[in-house]
Amino acid sequence: MSERGPRERMVFSAAQLIRRDGVASTGMREVASHADAPRGSLQHYFPGGKEQLVNEAVDWAGRYAGNRVARFLTALPEPTPGGLFAEMVRQWTDEYERAGFAGGCPVAAATVDCAESTVSTREAAAAAFATWTAPVARALVDMGVPEERAGALATLMISTLEGAILMARAEQDVRALTTVARELGPLLDAAVRKGD
Repeated sequence: MSERGPRERMVFSAAQLIRRDGVASTGMREVASHADAPRGSLQHYFPGGKEQLVNEAVDWAGRYAGNRVARFLTALPEPTPGGLFAEMVRQWTDEYERAGFAGGCPVAAATVDCAESTVSTREAAAAAFATWTAPVARALVDMGVPEERAGALATLMISTLEGAILMARAEQDVRALTTVARELGPLLDAAVRKGD
């Protein structure tokens, strides 16, 4: 994180704190401290205050998730829709088994905390989910899923993963994550158009 400038560190730190504590419990001073940035720089970089910082953290999280799709695909010897979903899930099971269940998705946390109260954050969360869904849908098309189904299946994959993350955190167990990977994988693989 040290090679990032103070602004980037604060956006990253906000995303990390939101994923752990939610928006309401994430304070601007805490973000500055976590980012090892001067408190005075908050107003300089985020004249829109906490709302601007939260929205930028949500945007960062959507781009991060979208960019991970390519990495997940390269980890697969033979990319399949079910394999891609298993890699998406594995990121979370690995984290939870290694570090515990403290963190969730910052986009989901911001949605839960702000969807009704802060229009700009709801819009940032919707945009972040779209930023994540698009590369998943493109990957599905590249693997042979008909284009007319790819967007719907990408939405299914992401919403299923988000629900399983919530259940895993509530249960303090990866059971929901391993279950959805096992059960959804065959359905996703069955969507591949055979031998055109």
